[in-house]
Amino acid sequence: MKGYRINMEKTKKVKMTKEQIEKKKKRIIKTFISIIAIIVICIIGYKANDYIILDKNKKTNLVLNNRNVTTYLKKDILIKENDIYISKQDLGNFFDKYIYEDKKNNQIITTYNTKIATLSLEENKMTINGSNKSTYLHPIKENDTIYIPIEELKDVYGIEIKYIENTKVLTIDSVAREQKKAIITKDVPVKSSTRFIAKTVDRAKKGSYVVVISEEKGYAKIRTENGKVGYIKSNKIANTVVVREEMKEEKQIGGKVNLVWDYYSTVANAPDRTGVTMDGVNVVSPAFFYIDSKGTLRENIGEKGKAYIEWAHSNGYKVWPMVQNAGDGMLKVTSEIMNDYNKRQKLINELVNACVNYNLDGINVDFENMKQEDKDMYSRFIIELTPRIKDMGLVVSVDVTAPDGSETWSLCFDRHVIGDVADYIVFMAYDEYGASSNKAGTTAGYDWVEISLKKFLNTEEIESEKIILAIPLYTRLWTEDSNGKLVRQSTVSMKSIENVIPQNVEKQWDDKLKQYYIEYKEGSYTKKMWIEDEKSLKEKLSLIKQHNLGGVASWEKGMEPENFWTFLKNEI
Repeated sequence: MKGYRINMEKTKKVKMTKEQIEKKKKRIIKTFISIIAIIVICIIGYKANDYIILDKNKKTNLVLNNRNVTTYLKKDILIKENDIYISKQDLGNFFDKYIYEDKKNNQIITTYNTKIATLSLEENKMTINGSNKSTYLHPIKENDTIYIPIEELKDVYGIEIKYIENTKVLTIDSVAREQKKAIITKDVPVKSSTRFIAKTVDRAKKGSYVVVISEEKGYAKIRTENGKVGYIKSNKIANTVVVREEMKEEKQIGGKVNLVWDYYSTVANAPDRTGVTMDGVNVVSPAFFYIDSKGTLRENIGEKGKAYIEWAHSNGYKVWPMVQNAGDGMLKVTSEIMNDYNKRQKLINELVNACVNYNLDGINVDFENMKQEDKDMYSRFIIELTPRIKDMGLVVSVDVTAPDGSETWSLCFDRHVIGDVADYIVFMAYDEYGASSNKAGTTAGYDWVEISLKKFLNTEEIESEKIILAIPLYTRLWTEDSNGKLVRQSTVSMKSIENVIPQNVEKQWDDKLKQYYIEYKEGSYTKKMWIEDEKSLKEKLSLIKQHNLGGVASWEKGMEPENFWTFLKNEI
């Protein structure tokens, strides 16, 4: 009986296993049927989608350079009697982040690449690079928002505009970008993606032309005649041609900039450099221009200056003269110019005319001693100046101090904006302890230069290739009394240092500052000097390679020791 019970239990277990198997079979068959049904539905839906456009635009879409940016619009695009208006905020987002409402003159100021334009908020008139032009429309205000007629800015922004009314799509293309077109070989649905199941955004008809955006893995991303952006198989297009070549901007200086300032006072003549050559130098910056106490641009060129320009060009040097606001009382004068659009434009026009008259290659703006509260308006001056200079194929470089220090010496610059707008921003990496210092110190310690440079790169977020590192070809001899109080200081050029230092003085290397330091007695006085020589400069110049900077500038011509230019050329 015991054996019988065991056999019965085994048989029961076998029967239960068979039942489970049958249930599994039924579940598998049911699942398979469901999957088949889903696939059939998907195929039917996919085929149906070939003939149905699902994304009907409820409001005007903006396709900018083949990218639908409608979701980024801050305000809806206005269409009034077939005239198209885009908000000031959106123009700032997509074209000119420095677009500006000049409330004093009731106008909009916008800049882009080589153009600056003003549009009156009251009349149908505008200026482009200083030339007056009549317009059909002017900006309007609705609900405290300024809307600007985009058609009036075609020449300023360099764009092509097309509005497709039936699909509510506005396409804007930069004429500086490459554009390719192709012909559709067969009626084909245009899909939102390359996935197997994707909605249809448009249908491209056989024989129609489309803009080819890209091709990859058997698919072409296109823009249809209706302005819709989507995907089709690459084998559905033919005869792809480039209808517009990309316009590339060539730099005036192909490699690193190697600039030297050639300073002379406003009452002196330009120096005679006949027979002088500087190995590796490719830019000279003579002291040609300054602003007088009335805010008028003054020239210090004359026949000597013309001869200087001829000498420079004959030796392959570009000429970027300094424009200075130096002199007594210039804080107030500079402020008045910066805060008045008409005065800014007067100065800009004078500079443009001078560049043309003297066949210059660029300018070097060296404005110092300005009010901190004028920081943004000084930036506006650079914003408005740069397009006018670049329109002539010339270069704008702007000198700035280290990002620390006093209100009128350091805090008056918005280095991020200047570095963004100008071709080059020149970091004057000297006078860490300068003529106005109340204690002795180095002219340019390596640690200070490096920390300041990192602020330019990381805090101010300036492109490294736009930064020119300016080095001093001088140092200072400091004199302290017996109580350690600073009595006086004097500038000593690099070429004269060895003649100034007594022979028995021992030099001590400071590895933090990366320069030699000397200290000696002269009667009851203590003399101190932090020496600038090729060894100290070599350390600072290494930062140019380390951070891929745009080049070097030297202050100033005439202070350099023998064979200095060859040394400098080899280092950069």
